[in-house]
Amino acid sequence: MGSLRASQGWYLALVALVLVVRLLELRVAKRHLAWARSRGGIEYGAGHYPVMVALHTALFVACVVEVLVADPPFLPWLGWPMLAVLAAAHALRWWCIATLGNQWNTRVVVVPGLPLQIRGPYRWLRHPNYVAVVAEGLALPLVHTNWVTATAFTLADLALLRVRIRVENRALASLARRATSPA
Repeated sequence: MGSLRASQGWYLALVALVLVVRLLELRVAKRHLAWARSRGGIEYGAGHYPVMVALHTALFVACVVEVLVADPPFLPWLGWPMLAVLAAAHALRWWCIATLGNQWNTRVVVVPGLPLQIRGPYRWLRHPNYVAVVAEGLALPLVHTNWVTATAFTLADLALLRVRIRVENRALASLARRATSPA
């Protein structure tokens, strides 16, 4: 492995930037978790959370390793559109965060008495944040033609999202049951 090519250098900087944004999201989530718990928030499916953290950490590591070890070429016809998809995924995620406010979290936490959100992207999709997660997990590696990382992460993430969405749907159903049950 010789010196970095220019495309590898800017790609590594992009991965670092996306990682910084993710760390900022975790700070927001931690603050929101404290807010939710102070209002009686109930966490669902905590068992899968460490797996999710490990998988998403592995995405960043794999992006770096694949670009340095396999040395795939930067293909403009793939890289530039994937960069646009990545930007759109981040815009969608931050729209979700802004829409949900204190209710947004990286964990599945339901605060009793709060209504189900149907504004913003939730007007059209039940789980828009997961659309952003899938798009990001596919696009970030493909910006620099990291096919192995894109494929492995996407397949693993889809399996995890099946669990996550079931947990979240149960949590949201419990919120709806509480809202309609007589006091």
